[in-house]
Amino acid sequence: MYAQQLTTASGPAGVQLAEIDEPDGTGLVVVDLHAAGVSFPDLLQTTGSYQIVRELPFVLGVEGAGVVRSAPAGSGIRPGQRVAVLASGGAWQQTVAVDADSVFPLPDSVSLEAGAGFLMNYLTVHFALDERARYRAGETVLVHGAAGGVGVAALQVAAALGLETIAVVSTEDKAEIAKAHRADHVVLLDGWKERVSDLTGGRGVDIILDPVGGDRFTDSLRSLTPNGRLVVLGFTGGEIPTVKVNRLLLRNISVLGAGWGEYVRTNPGYTARQWATLRPLLESGALRIAEPTTYSFEHAGDALRTLETRSATGKIALSVRPS
Repeated sequence: MYAQQLTTASGPAGVQLAEIDEPDGTGLVVVDLHAAGVSFPDLLQTTGSYQIVRELPFVLGVEGAGVVRSAPAGSGIRPGQRVAVLASGGAWQQTVAVDADSVFPLPDSVSLEAGAGFLMNYLTVHFALDERARYRAGETVLVHGAAGGVGVAALQVAAALGLETIAVVSTEDKAEIAKAHRADHVVLLDGWKERVSDLTGGRGVDIILDPVGGDRFTDSLRSLTPNGRLVVLGFTGGEIPTVKVNRLLLRNISVLGAGWGEYVRTNPGYTARQWATLRPLLESGALRIAEPTTYSFEHAGDALRTLETRSATGKIALSVRPS
């Protein structure tokens, strides 16, 4: 079968199409993938900048979607089923073999392309809001980078949970994307703090989801209401900010990290609990998954470059084989 492997830690240029053996599916669910998600951690891995460094060469990607070829008896998974998967051994390949607890049946309303880009971002956002920020009914959530993959997922999950959202974006074009993904309010990055203050009557917001980092961090702290929570999801802006903890003390606010991948590794069964919450929302239509921008499998490096240049909007996926 074909796979996209990272052969040198030289950025997207180090990703090469290779022919490799199919995985051994003994005791595992074997899935023929139709699409695979592209995420910021994939880009970090291409330069050895991710917290987990794997031995070269290796298959990139963590998430995908396709059709079950075979499954162990008693797994609850059946051949022919449309599923999303988490593949720690790499999802940028035509066939994967994974544990049954890494397989998530997709409703008919969700395409395989959309399903391929669902798990990483949507489960991360749900983790940030539910497990870390402990959201409450009626709260307001501000989303930085709201036109990106994580940002779009944040708007959709918050809407499904009944939370009011304020999207912060850098351009008018990205404002339209945020509006299309159920943002209640959209503000441009230039002057965003003052606009948010106006929108909330000076009160501030309850929760901020920040996958960007950089120089907006201090203004984010200033934009929290007392007892507000800022959840750190990443640093796509490049700069890792610091916090003066006296701000937290004086205003009774919190800064929380949301490392979903590490949490899952140390809390077996957590993704199953998340799925039990999100699957009914998907099936009812309360939670919507946006269709990704799709690149051909041969152009995986180009897909990564859109993340590198921050030109990507919404989720990016690779078409592994026609659906």
